[in-house]
Amino acid sequence: MLQLTHPLAIIDLETTGINLGTDRIVEIAIVKIMPDEKKVIKRKLINPEMPIPPSSSDIHGITDDMVKDAPTFKQVANELKQFLDNCDLAGYNSNRFDIPMLAEEFLRIGMEFESKGRKLLDVQKIFHMMEQRTLTAAYRFYCGKELEGAHGAEADASATWEVLVAQVEKYPQLGTNLETILKCIGEEQVVDFARRFIMENGTEIFNFGKHKGRSVAEILKAEPQYYDWMMKGDFPLHTKQKLTEIFNRTMLKKG
Repeated sequence: MLQLTHPLAIIDLETTGINLGTDRIVEIAIVKIMPDEKKVIKRKLINPEMPIPPSSSDIHGITDDMVKDAPTFKQVANELKQFLDNCDLAGYNSNRFDIPMLAEEFLRIGMEFESKGRKLLDVQKIFHMMEQRTLTAAYRFYCGKELEGAHGAEADASATWEVLVAQVEKYPQLGTNLETILKCIGEEQVVDFARRFIMENGTEIFNFGKHKGRSVAEILKAEPQYYDWMMKGDFPLHTKQKLTEIFNRTMLKKG
């Protein structure tokens, strides 16, 4: 059994989106495990004071109507902070998302959220370390064979095909063609391969820097010099190609 010296608060958030700077919490659940193994649970719906995008509601099932009478984060902040007092923190992908998002909410209302002195355990990290996600590991798991000649291009490509065939046989929900597989796992809408831009609701959005989360076209209209800066910068050629396509399309509309 896990031995704890401090209470361990396992945190999970549902949010309006994944942008730490602009998105907000709509639900927080904390499972607090005490050193004596007693479990205390706190769950709250939170009014994010902004619309919840339908794409996010589709994932977590929480709608604007469900949170319209819920308290704001500011109204529950003291209660949450006291509940988390003296706790180490854990979650799944929590070090990259849940804890940074929670800290943002506290800082936004002028409250400190101190991580110093707390242990931060991301359970996803254990999963990825212990159950490797390499092609060799996938070949062993799905095909029951050791991959000879790993990291040789032909061996790796052939093994990948065998893994795909085995996955289709193992998971009927994938279907039997590329269309059904991509529908099941979600087809990525790639703008540029370096992911400097992403697609949201049919619009190219910056995925880095000071304009992260904002429309590429709108920024190029307002700051055409930003195009020149990126074209002169150390960005991949494919990123520059896509930027030029967006720039030309935007300027054509502007004219």
